[in-house]
Amino acid sequence: MAEFMGDPIQLKEEGNKHFQAGDIDKAIECYTKAIKVCQDKKVLAVIYRNRSACYLKKENYANAASDATKAIDVDAKDIKALYRRCQALEKLGKLDMAFKDVQRCATLEPKNKTFLETLRRLGAEIQSKLKTTFSTDSRVQNMFDILFDEESEKDKKEKAANNLIVLSREDAGAERIFQNNGVTLLLNMIETGKPEMILAAVRTLSGMCTGHKARAMAIIQMVGVDKMCSIMALDNEEIALAACNLFQCINDSLTGGDTREYGKEADLVMDPSKDLKTILLSLLEMVASKKVSGHGRDQALNLLSKNVPRFLSDTNHTTSVFVFSLGLKKILKVCGQVPELPDQLPLTENTQLIASVLLNKLYDDLKCDPERNNFRDICDEYIKSKIDPKDMDKTIHAINCISGLLQGPFDVGNALVGRQGIMEMMVALCGSEREVDQMVAVEALIHASSKMSRASFIITNGVSLLKDIYKQTKNEKIKIRALVGLCKLGSAGGDDYSLRQFAEGSTEKLAKQCRKWLCNPQIDTKTRKWAIEGLAYLTNDADVKDDFVEDEPAMQAMFELAKSRDKTILYAVACILVNCTNSYEKKEILPELVQLAKFSKQHVPEQHPKDKKDFVEKRVKRLLKAGVTSALAVMVKADNTILTDQTKEMLARVFLALSEDPRDRGTIVAQGGGKALIPLALEGTEAGKVKASHVIAKIAAISNPEIAFPGERVYEVIRPLVNLLHTDRDGMQNYEALRGLTNLAGFSEKLRVKIVKEKALPEIENYMFEENDQIRLAATECMCNLVTCKEVQDRYLEDGNDKLKLLVLLCGEDDDKLQIAAAGALAMITAAQKKLCTKMTLVTSQWLEILQRLCLHTNAQVQHRGLVIVYNMLNSDNSDLAKKLIESELLEILSVVGKAEDNPKRQEAIDAARTCLVKAMDLGLIKPFTSPS
Repeated sequence: MAEFMGDPIQLKEEGNKHFQAGDIDKAIECYTKAIKVCQDKKVLAVIYRNRSACYLKKENYANAASDATKAIDVDAKDIKALYRRCQALEKLGKLDMAFKDVQRCATLEPKNKTFLETLRRLGAEIQSKLKTTFSTDSRVQNMFDILFDEESEKDKKEKAANNLIVLSREDAGAERIFQNNGVTLLLNMIETGKPEMILAAVRTLSGMCTGHKARAMAIIQMVGVDKMCSIMALDNEEIALAACNLFQCINDSLTGGDTREYGKEADLVMDPSKDLKTILLSLLEMVASKKVSGHGRDQALNLLSKNVPRFLSDTNHTTSVFVFSLGLKKILKVCGQVPELPDQLPLTENTQLIASVLLNKLYDDLKCDPERNNFRDICDEYIKSKIDPKDMDKTIHAINCISGLLQGPFDVGNALVGRQGIMEMMVALCGSEREVDQMVAVEALIHASSKMSRASFIITNGVSLLKDIYKQTKNEKIKIRALVGLCKLGSAGGDDYSLRQFAEGSTEKLAKQCRKWLCNPQIDTKTRKWAIEGLAYLTNDADVKDDFVEDEPAMQAMFELAKSRDKTILYAVACILVNCTNSYEKKEILPELVQLAKFSKQHVPEQHPKDKKDFVEKRVKRLLKAGVTSALAVMVKADNTILTDQTKEMLARVFLALSEDPRDRGTIVAQGGGKALIPLALEGTEAGKVKASHVIAKIAAISNPEIAFPGERVYEVIRPLVNLLHTDRDGMQNYEALRGLTNLAGFSEKLRVKIVKEKALPEIENYMFEENDQIRLAATECMCNLVTCKEVQDRYLEDGNDKLKLLVLLCGEDDDKLQIAAAGALAMITAAQKKLCTKMTLVTSQWLEILQRLCLHTNAQVQHRGLVIVYNMLNSDNSDLAKKLIESELLEILSVVGKAEDNPKRQEAIDAARTCLVKAMDLGLIKPFTSPS
């Protein structure tokens, strides 16, 4: 073998011998060696073609195809290579490409039997493949067959159901299901009454209705609104939610969520207002119907909440007035339900709060005073019609309605409480024999207890009335509720230490009582919820906060309740967490004003010693240890009607407080905090979104993004981070967002592309000009991780800006970290784009001096990057530039560095210098080193 080590022809012959002898591996080895040394294009093509044959034998079809392509590139008529590529492509399943290759073969040799046979066979295969895809659509049929077959295994059915849902989400797939009698088959699935079949059918219908007005209208006709309502009315949370989603998809498609062009005549045919009205009336019918499950009712109310303004604006005025009063009474009926009484509507824990939220939304959407007065009159009338001194059940229904209004449009409820006779009725009920009367009355009192109360009675007598009830009642349920009323009336002080509501010490006592109730599993959940409400007020007091975080069982009990299906508690839990972490808006107090106030004997707010920083930090650690993050992760998933923007902002504030210490961020990630922050950063109040984004930045800067934000979630993280780069955000937010983006950009090309797509580049470039050293460094490091992206390189290639100049000048700054980042970016970008090597010398006259300083740098990392830039310039096909470099002092620097002894600490730099010298020899700019004799 040794004698023709470097001869490609002989290596090829050797390979051919091995191939004929059937020793394919040896043959590949010879051909591969031959390819490395072969200079002649034509010979090279033959060797590639031969190696392609070897790969075919080894069934390595991808390599076989790519080798054959290299031969065809040299000679487009290379018939052997063409046929080999055809065989490889067929095996790879690329029939149409294989067909084209064999067509060329048959054109070159029209009489060759093999080619003609292959051509015929591939043609037939392509035809039959097209048939199955388009005609009867066997796939759709196949899925339905599996679903209806009693014998199919469970996992096979699940897979078929999933495939159907996925198929319905793309337009072509939805159309295929629709054309293949799909709606009838989906209805048959619903008729089976099996929950998993109903779910799959409803989700498939949702996909089919999305973004296609005509199809959505056809499906309404075929399925019927009543049928959809009856599915939503089932007592199954998942099915109710899926049916709600179906209605939402239909509604979006009908009200112009659909942008497709239908041409002029379509407008005449497709007027959706009749369907929308039917849906609206059917949903209202569901709200107060006994046949509807609690889950179904929740979803009907949710749909009205999301769409009511649109529903009402789409129907004409007279109907809407009628619909409005009809609907309002139905919603009030839900608010007035008293689950403890017999014969009530089925409800979930959340139904009545959702109804209150809807009332609030309706009231807020009213445009003018007459409309608002009409709203009040309807409520007033409804409540009057229910109050009946002879019928206690009807009366407490009315009082509960008022509670519902006080939790929704407070003004309306407040006005009603001020009406004659209502307050007396509530006080009388507090003294009733029946527990249920007392409970309803006390709860109404609590909801009415506020500084803004219209009832002078509450302002003057509320506290004493509630105190009496608290002391006299033996019933724990009533006691807790009375206590919350007391807390509420007494908690105006916020975290002001000197406005203590009751006598010293009693706040802690009340809180201790609440914690005891909270931890007592014998007490019903509804009542334990009130204990949390009480703590939400009492934790304004720093002693209470400290006691609460010391009480691990109480924290655990609260987290368990926060994770339960009852979501009405979220706001109160959020309040407690905000209070314990001191993450509320702080009022700035100027020392001069304090002096002035004391002088004029004004009241001065004071801070409690336990609200000082070290106490807050301890509380944060306690909460994290008790598992607060996993509770927050569940709370964030609640439905938007209950998880209001205000609550979201509070949760974001809590997260920000929890993530202060970098050492705690790992705990937050481990308990699912990363994923939970994304919805908080994407929707809510402006302040809430910014705070959540800031926490995401803190986490993204120091953790593995794939673990912190699993799956596709990691792409959703980029927009919130880019939003923090805006100049109106504070410096800390800019800095941490840059750090987070740097970490993500270093992770994968897909993430880099997404960062560029979200328009982050102009912002990052701006911060590279920043005065603040830390921000400038963070921006440069971020750019360094982005320069492998083609779009970023294009920005540096464009003329008429200072981007490249800035990068070169940053290499000359006196800061090792900044130089590592800037020179690293320059080294990578000049390697990728040779033109930039020349451009770099034109943007600033200092380029050579800066480059020499990099190559002499004491920091090995900076030096290595400088030498790589020199190599890129020598390698940039610009002989004048290479000559200029070697004629400068750089040659001496290269020689000194390159001739140094090997040294593991600086080896990268030494090797780079040697590579530069070898390149300079290749270019004939310096004579080869003579080794010392």
